[in-house]
Amino acid sequence: MNKNGMITSLLVAMFLVPVQGIAAQVPSYQQSLEKQQAERAKQPSPFSEEDLAIMKRTGEELASRMPDPGIKIGEHAPDFTLPNAYGNKVSLFESLKEGPVVLVFYRGAWCPFCNMQLHILQQSVPFFEQYGARLITITPQTPDKSAEQVKKDGLPFEVLSDLDSNVMKAYHLYFELDDELVKVYRKHGLDIEAFNGAGRNVLPVPGTFVIDREGVVVAMQADLDYTKRMEPQAIIEALQTLSDQ
Repeated sequence: MNKNGMITSLLVAMFLVPVQGIAAQVPSYQQSLEKQQAERAKQPSPFSEEDLAIMKRTGEELASRMPDPGIKIGEHAPDFTLPNAYGNKVSLFESLKEGPVVLVFYRGAWCPFCNMQLHILQQSVPFFEQYGARLITITPQTPDKSAEQVKKDGLPFEVLSDLDSNVMKAYHLYFELDDELVKVYRKHGLDIEAFNGAGRNVLPVPGTFVIDREGVVVAMQADLDYTKRMEPQAIIEALQTLSDQ
């Protein structure tokens, strides 16, 4: 190898090492999910065959009504102003003035998959901040429930409450729980209304949107399978693309 070739190789190595190092440190939702599912597989299911049949039916009906949830890449993200866990108002467009926004919709503090995702996102915040991005989460639960969650888990990002469901609707994620499914949940000790407020058996399809400073969605994932969530690495790659423009 000649001198120029050696210099080129050294320069490439200098730039590759930090990137590979970052990738190695970014937490993986999928890995956490697989570990959780392996643990759950050791325990008998708490649901009866009738419960499982209701869950399967309502899931299929939802899929027929919402075959492709979430606003898409290239669309302008609808603006909103919502209260955070402490009642302070947070605006999407005001936040975008400071940099890109990673917007995450989750079901509530009662959802183990949401909690796992939030834990992974909590660890990922420093990586997002390297690109000047801010993480904002939205849930249908009331601010007092969010305040409990923020305090308990030490969440370093905004948790906003969509109390009238208008933001979930604007992002094409909103749905109402089937009455039979509500009964199944309650039978197993889960009362959605205790988190969302009376008469609000509503949820978002879990969704993540990376939004640039112009308000355009540059990456997204929304899946009716609530165990599936966008990986932090995919979010970082979208943010990196923005920084390269």
